[in-house]
Amino acid sequence: MDGIVRRGLSRRQGAFVLFLGGLLLLLATRGAAREQPGLPSAAPRDEAGLSVMTYNVEGLPWPARFGRGDDLARIGRRLAAMRAAGIQPRVILLQEAFSDDAKAIGTASGHRYAAFGPSSDLPGEPAQMPADRAFAADASFLKGERSGKLLDSGLVILSDYPILSVRRAAFPTAACAGYDCLANKGIVMAVIAVPGEPHPVEVVNLHLNSKRASGVAIDRADAAFRRQVRALDRFLAANHLPGMPMIVAGDFNIGRSPRRRAMVMAVLARHHGTVPRDVLSACADGLSADARSSRRRAKDWQFLIPGGATDLVVRRIATPFGREADGSMLSDHVGYTAYLAMAANGTAQPSPRG
Repeated sequence: MDGIVRRGLSRRQGAFVLFLGGLLLLLATRGAAREQPGLPSAAPRDEAGLSVMTYNVEGLPWPARFGRGDDLARIGRRLAAMRAAGIQPRVILLQEAFSDDAKAIGTASGHRYAAFGPSSDLPGEPAQMPADRAFAADASFLKGERSGKLLDSGLVILSDYPILSVRRAAFPTAACAGYDCLANKGIVMAVIAVPGEPHPVEVVNLHLNSKRASGVAIDRADAAFRRQVRALDRFLAANHLPGMPMIVAGDFNIGRSPRRRAMVMAVLARHHGTVPRDVLSACADGLSADARSSRRRAKDWQFLIPGGATDLVVRRIATPFGREADGSMLSDHVGYTAYLAMAANGTAQPSPRG
């Protein structure tokens, strides 16, 4: 497989979004990530093992956001400082890494491997069912649903450990609502080899449709969300290797919606056998104020699905990106890290993919 390829994207005009430069996109829909040359790779001096951070960095370009460059640069510098101290998260999942400043976080962080979600031109499944076609036909131009995909998925997986393979998919064409349709949201999975462990781990990064922020009625936003969760179900069925441990994480946009939470839990349970654990609940008694805030907000999740021979155990949670000393935040989300142990739980081996 040829690996990840980057290229510039020309300016595309839209009713509401203007671009001043190119975005880094992916050409391939599948393949192994390749090593990024010229990045620092100092051996960590602490927290060996698997640590996974999920962080929506609010990397929206102008005119959707103004003045994000400084905060995004600070995120990169903090990750570089953590690497210098040997305490960087070994795997980072970014959402809303749309702008060049946001994508530069990967270079600043020093992670050797990177995988990216769907590009703006990667097509999703066309609407086939009558209900899906009717949903798509009701799209609003004023809410950005007919402007085309002006942004890529904004999904990035960074890793200190080798990425063995990558799978990605854009959500179906009839699975978006409101302003979310301007981005080609979807899913990316990286299979990561963790040193000292007999089996790799599958790490899935995704970003589901927002609710009120989408600008459309809640029922329409929830209908798009439901279609995206079904797409996640199909993606996992096609790409998850039975018996391999898996982490499904990102910005789920569940919030305080029982319906949305039930949809996600039902799909993950089908690939786990029971309701999966989330890392914040596993450490509920020892969370920092920032982590408790993220748990209450219920948008950013990390779900753990054990393998046939390997369980994933939460050791602790850290929040390197929460409230600053002056009360401000570098993003409108908390970035938190789960420190995990991969513990043997039997003798079963992962089954080969058919």
